[in-house]
Amino acid sequence: MKLLVRVIEARNIPAMDPNGFSDPYVKLQLGRQRFRTKVVKKCLNPSWCEEFTFNVDDLKAKLVIAVLDEDKYFNDDVIGQVKVPVSQVFEAMDKSLATSWYSLQPRKKAKNKDCGEILVTIWFSQNSSLLDLPTSLVDPAPLPRKGADMGMDSTLRSSPLRSASPMRVEEGLSFKEEKPSAPTFADRIAQIFNKNVDTTPASSVEAPDILELSESENPAVSENKSEEQFSAIDFEEVMRSMGMKERGRGVPSNLPGGVVLDQLYSVAPGELNSLLFSPDSSFMKSVADVQGSTEFHLGPWEFENGSESLKRVVTYIKAPSKLIKALKATEEQTYMIADGKAFAVLASVSTPDAPYGKTFKAEVLYCITLGPELPSGEQSSRLVVSWRMNFLQSTMMKGMIEGGARQGIKESFEQYQKLLSQNVKPADVKEMGSEKDQVLASLQVEHLSDWKLAVQYFTNFTVISSIFMGLYVLVHIWLTMPSTIQGLEFVGLDLPDSIGELIVCGVLVLQGKRVLELISRFMQARVQRGSDHGIKAQGEGWLLTVALIEGSNLAAVDSSGFSDPYVVFTCNGKTRTSSIKFQKSDPLWNEIFEFDAMDEPPSVLDVEVFDFDGPFDDATSLGRAEINFLKTNISELSDIWIPIQGKLAQACQSKLHLRVFLNNTRGGNVVIDYLTKMGKEVGKKIKLRSPQTNFAFQKLFALPPEEFLINDFACHLKRKMPLQGRLFLSARIIGFHADLFGHKTKFFFLWEDIEDIQVIPPTLSSMGSPIIIMTLWPGRGFDARHGARTQDPEGRLKFHFHSFVSFNMAQRTIMVLWKARALTPEQKVQIVEEESEANSVQTAEEEAIAKNLLSAEEIEAKSLQIVDEESEAKSLLSEESGSFLGAEDINMFMVYSSVLSLPTSFFMELFRGSEIDRRVMERVGCLNYSHSPWESENQDVYQRQLYYKFDKRISRYRGEVTSTQQKSRLSGKNGWLIEEVMTLHGVPLGDFFTLHLRYQVEDLPSRSVGCNVEVYFGVTWSKDSKQQKRITKNIMSNLQDRLKVMFSVLEKEYVSGT
Repeated sequence: MKLLVRVIEARNIPAMDPNGFSDPYVKLQLGRQRFRTKVVKKCLNPSWCEEFTFNVDDLKAKLVIAVLDEDKYFNDDVIGQVKVPVSQVFEAMDKSLATSWYSLQPRKKAKNKDCGEILVTIWFSQNSSLLDLPTSLVDPAPLPRKGADMGMDSTLRSSPLRSASPMRVEEGLSFKEEKPSAPTFADRIAQIFNKNVDTTPASSVEAPDILELSESENPAVSENKSEEQFSAIDFEEVMRSMGMKERGRGVPSNLPGGVVLDQLYSVAPGELNSLLFSPDSSFMKSVADVQGSTEFHLGPWEFENGSESLKRVVTYIKAPSKLIKALKATEEQTYMIADGKAFAVLASVSTPDAPYGKTFKAEVLYCITLGPELPSGEQSSRLVVSWRMNFLQSTMMKGMIEGGARQGIKESFEQYQKLLSQNVKPADVKEMGSEKDQVLASLQVEHLSDWKLAVQYFTNFTVISSIFMGLYVLVHIWLTMPSTIQGLEFVGLDLPDSIGELIVCGVLVLQGKRVLELISRFMQARVQRGSDHGIKAQGEGWLLTVALIEGSNLAAVDSSGFSDPYVVFTCNGKTRTSSIKFQKSDPLWNEIFEFDAMDEPPSVLDVEVFDFDGPFDDATSLGRAEINFLKTNISELSDIWIPIQGKLAQACQSKLHLRVFLNNTRGGNVVIDYLTKMGKEVGKKIKLRSPQTNFAFQKLFALPPEEFLINDFACHLKRKMPLQGRLFLSARIIGFHADLFGHKTKFFFLWEDIEDIQVIPPTLSSMGSPIIIMTLWPGRGFDARHGARTQDPEGRLKFHFHSFVSFNMAQRTIMVLWKARALTPEQKVQIVEEESEANSVQTAEEEAIAKNLLSAEEIEAKSLQIVDEESEAKSLLSEESGSFLGAEDINMFMVYSSVLSLPTSFFMELFRGSEIDRRVMERVGCLNYSHSPWESENQDVYQRQLYYKFDKRISRYRGEVTSTQQKSRLSGKNGWLIEEVMTLHGVPLGDFFTLHLRYQVEDLPSRSVGCNVEVYFGVTWSKDSKQQKRITKNIMSNLQDRLKVMFSVLEKEYVSGT
């Protein structure tokens, strides 16, 4: 049985925030099933209109509906709750509770007794079909899901009613008459499902006839009829309806577990989709027979709970294997996209009877997209199947489960592919060629002879007028007699005899000069024409191919109203130049340019259009454009019009038609080779990260699939206040991510954007750590400007990073990656010479000191740093979801609770940066204690930074601590809440975890002088380690001892001061 709960609205919610409002949301729980609504910001009478479905196994259970107030920094406050026994709903008439207001009951400790009311509807549904909704429900509020609006109408038209009182039916009908609604998308789908049923409006049906129908029909019979009705759905018509609704949506990316099937088939995408997922197709049954599955049952496609998500359930018993017996499997298939040209179905398979089966689900994504056109002119389709394991609970058997699932899925889809090839002919990729080859083969360069080009180029007013004037002068010379020598003339020198003759001579000279310039430009352009077109790329790796098709509305700089444009492409310091098109504003090129293979994928392709002015003049730029491969999907570049930027280009709205292709000719070897090369330069082997880690990294910064993570470091970003986060390094970008107390900061920029990298000595503001300053080129990296420390008058952004756990390793890696991407060969040679010069000056004594810097503790720490790739992926995923440093997501437990004989105001001296603060910290073994002043981060929220070193009696490693503290007033109480995030440096595995502390102090009304202090502790692990329990236990024990000493010293200071 299914219990449906519709949460509509609430009223008279008490204000829980200082601004006089609340941020309410609703949590619902039945047994272990939990749901929650969206949060309505700053509202005391919120409206949700959301619906939820619970599976009911025990009628004695109670449904708990709680209204909470969201709090950004602390735990959410419970406003009130109501408990509804499931048996009460089951025993009610029509097995439903009408839409009613329920008074919210406060918690036992709450002072506020008036918690407001909530409007909900609760009912039972025996069938999860879209068309099975109780007729007694009259919804006074519009629901966001369109299917809910047609509940009454679809029930009257197609589904037999349960026993209902005439009064309720009449009320429902009259309500529908008063508020008629326009047909929704779900209405149209319901009409498709029931096209043979009379579609008379609900308002025209009389109540007695409906009651008669409900009494006459048996529920079992009606259920069978409903199943027959769904099996007869016009699947193609449903797909077309969904296509009209979902047009423009993108195809989901592959799942991180890997691709198990990628094949082209000689059939249109719609036909392949029908073969695989149509209810009339027997393909899935055939697959089950081949794989040895039994008791196969294929459920009907349904719009679950009136939503627009089309789902069906498939059940079967999997054949036994060598290690596992036969298991019952339930597969839920959901259409994610169906727009006519692309289809995506997500299948979630659960096997609860398998070992640890309740902790995971196997998810398989089927993506059907339009493939390249076949030689016969027909359409082809591409089927890509990817998978992943979705772990619902953490388990130590995760690696073993994934390994076994990977092998099983691989074998299953080998059989799947073989059977599918028997039903649909696979397309021959060799005969068809790649999409790139087909597109490039269709391009034909316009070939013109030199004479045709000369006629086209010289057919203008300047040349024609010059020829006419020259002929006119020659005829004049032939008709006239030589004049007598006079004035300053002599034999061979004939000067003008009047002002008019002088002007005519000047005009002739200027015309002759312009004609000679035109001839010179034409001859030079003929030499340059087509210099890079058709030159094949050399080597293997990342191959970039650019097809320049045409231009549109290019700016005219000549007096003729046209220009002589050509295009220059620049990528990774290499250029390709197109031919010159004479006297064109809409030139047609159809030229292909290939860049020599690169070891790493390119970041940016620069495109600039010039007007040819001759061999000795600087070319005039008509505009430029930039293609960023990190922010653009490479599939979108296969046919694109790019706008040209610049004053001339923007005035004319100039554009270029390009087709860009980026291929990896070496497969996965190109990544391994690049990491090996970088590892040699860094001086430490760089491991290839797992697909899960790279997928999480790509998702965190919205990067393309070809981007791969090289290394990441915990550090601080220095702005107005230091921000603790993590620095991520890849082949093309450097990115930073932080989530501190709920404030997320995320940005990245290209290595090519960096003009200079400097390292400055430690300062007090950097917590005693060296600072790496990255200066960007003027005008670059503006998307990341919110992370910059300063910006100079020329527009250069400067980023400051410090407090690296392993500074030397971070600096070497950053410098190596920057030199590999951003520096020219001449700059690299210059840096190498400077480094060798500096090394030769170093004395033997300094070298001995440098060798002694590697302490035994550091060697021990290096031996313990064994990182599991799967845990790195988990860490990255948690960062992407916002739980990297947010204290609200950490499992914290109390480590200290006591009543101190001092007021709260004096206790806060421990956090005010006073002399008492310094003395107490020194007594507990904190050396070189320093802090920044408190600064207002938000209303009534203050933040500061701490730095100190441990005394030897506290830690034999004498590590360093950088800490961020945030304090705020306790709401409704005379007290304070202090949150602290700590990072340990110079201790083994210090880069693996972050410590979180929470101090809560408040006055005791029962005592004249006294305060209650509670301290909570938690650990966030960014990387996995076998020493987790041991480290946590050690830190907690040390922390408890320190807290006792701190508060004891503080009490003594209070007594001595009074």
